[in-house]
Amino acid sequence: MMNKLLRPARAEWLALSAALLFVVLFNLPFWQRLLAIIGPIDGHGIKLLGLSFVLLTALLNLLLLLLLWPRIGRPLLTVLFVTTAAISYFMSQYGVLIDMNMVRNAMQTDGAEVRDLLTVKMLLTVLLLGGLPSLWLWRAPLSYRPALRELGSRAVALLVTGGVVLGVAMVGYQDFASLFRNNRELRFAITPTNYLQATSSYLKRSYAKEVPLQQIGLDARRGQGWPQGSKPRVLVLVVGETARADHFSLNGYPRPTNPELAKVGGLLNYPDAWSCGTETAVSVPCMFSSLPREQFDADEAKHRENLLDVLKRSGLDVQWLDNNSGCKEVCNRVPSQMLFGAKDPRYCNEEECFDDILLTALDDKLKTIKQDTVIVLHQKGSHGPAYYKRSPPQYSPFQPACQSSELQKCSQADIVNGFDNTIRYTDHILAQAIARLQARQDIAGSLFYLSDHGESLGENNMYLHATPYIVAPDAQKHIPMLAWFSPQWLAAANLSQACLQQGSRQHYSQDNLFHTVLGLMDVQTSLYQRPLDMYAGCRRA
Repeated sequence: MMNKLLRPARAEWLALSAALLFVVLFNLPFWQRLLAIIGPIDGHGIKLLGLSFVLLTALLNLLLLLLLWPRIGRPLLTVLFVTTAAISYFMSQYGVLIDMNMVRNAMQTDGAEVRDLLTVKMLLTVLLLGGLPSLWLWRAPLSYRPALRELGSRAVALLVTGGVVLGVAMVGYQDFASLFRNNRELRFAITPTNYLQATSSYLKRSYAKEVPLQQIGLDARRGQGWPQGSKPRVLVLVVGETARADHFSLNGYPRPTNPELAKVGGLLNYPDAWSCGTETAVSVPCMFSSLPREQFDADEAKHRENLLDVLKRSGLDVQWLDNNSGCKEVCNRVPSQMLFGAKDPRYCNEEECFDDILLTALDDKLKTIKQDTVIVLHQKGSHGPAYYKRSPPQYSPFQPACQSSELQKCSQADIVNGFDNTIRYTDHILAQAIARLQARQDIAGSLFYLSDHGESLGENNMYLHATPYIVAPDAQKHIPMLAWFSPQWLAAANLSQACLQQGSRQHYSQDNLFHTVLGLMDVQTSLYQRPLDMYAGCRRA
């Protein structure tokens, strides 16, 4: 029996051997999560582990029996070995789960972010975990029967394996029903089915029949709320990246991560703000959508206008300035400038640019202001895992900081140091943007900042972000949010600073952004919902 497992002569033995390899070698993240859920191992725990092992092996065996045919079997299985080795590495290294949103996030990642993730450890893992089984696969003798006999034998193998699945399901039905109902994230930890299913769903949606663009806010027009002859309004909307609310000293974090913002008079800080996604590809389109998080769909958003379209339709000047990896199709119909590939030696190296380049672009735009304007700055911010690359030395006071993308090589203290340096640098960027607005006496300026999502820094062995929202920790959803208004803006808009400060302690989310910006820019449309406008109650008649 063991000899056949090691040197499979028939496809059925190859499928079973490969299934066992996947279960034992490639699903360590799944077993770790399952053991954490079960807790102390007793008789019931041993039963559940044993049933899970048999069920998972049988299910993967079913899949492989359907794939392993002459000429295509070995190449397909080789691809599965190598790909699953890479996926298993990322799951083990960063504690992530694989669903469709994670696949979307990966597909929309730029080259610099990919380079941060490619490490020697990853290469060695893929070579060992994917290469050695592939070598065994191609060296093991394999023969197929004549076509009809092969089909018959395969059918018998499928029936036997299906019987095993049914038997295990019947014996452990109550256990499995409870386990997966209360821990839905487990299915996102089973390789290779997690990424195969997620990739299939992503491709199906990506290549679906083209849908006409759905226009919204066709009735959008400028209101008469501001006195005639007022200075042009300029709202700088800063979309942060991967910043955590609980690492802002403005929110009580003991480290001085916001020394410059703490000195800004009239700053409004919102300690109870939440994202509508855990990855940029979802959160950014969601925050600009007129739909609340519960109704939002990232794929449908590609075919639906957003806040920027409504602002532009009302007659406002709108511009997007980007130092991240693009606007996730939010800025497709407004003027945009992608700065992450710039060659400015003051801020850029061969791979990427520091966020100071956004301030230079903002300076250029402010010189040309002739009408009410909304300028969006999309930060590189705190994007991991290479936090050490995101902040210049003069804004990196917390040392020693992890100098590797392989976060598990570093202590959690060093990881947090690197991340906190990025927050300190964001503090500088925001304070400088406000200073530029303060310096311009010919405009009425304001700034609104919110991060797209948060980040896990090793808590419960989880790193980075993009965990499915329903099971994601607060670290990935609780975001920093703040605002500032110049005296000219407050006076012209009849906004009470005392009222604004009083309202800053309320609960907010990215669902508020659409309606709050419409209110700030005095854009009237039937889409506007006053209860979601953060400042509606503070406008004096």
